[in-house]
Amino acid sequence: MSEDQRIITAQVVETGENDFAVSIDVSGHTLKGDEPIEAGGGNLGPAPYDLLAAALGECTAMTVRWYALKEKWPLDKVEVKLTFQNIDKVGVFEKQILVHGDQLTDDQRQKLIEVAAKCPVQRTLEGKVEIRTV
Repeated sequence: MSEDQRIITAQVVETGENDFAVSIDVSGHTLKGDEPIEAGGGNLGPAPYDLLAAALGECTAMTVRWYALKEKWPLDKVEVKLTFQNIDKVGVFEKQILVHGDQLTDDQRQKLIEVAAKCPVQRTLEGKVEIRTV
């Protein structure tokens, strides 16, 4: 089953540690979420937009690595640094992608940067999304 067809299940439950702290169970992994202290939380875990930025960065790094493996290119390491902010009611992500590998050519580096924009999470964020609340 491809990533596009996989059903991802997440359950989020308040922990009672403060007004916003939650336990997040997703695909067999458990983590905490919370708001920062200045937003009324206890900063016990990442806030929702922190996790969204992290998901985009994770997907970007994995997509670059996947392409380098597919092409058998000498990529030593990929780093993705992200910022997210709302500007005039528009969510703006800025991604800085660093590809490490002394043996990579300039053309290979450029292609890896281009491929980074094709990660599935970015495509989802840029595409049509439906949220059905029941």
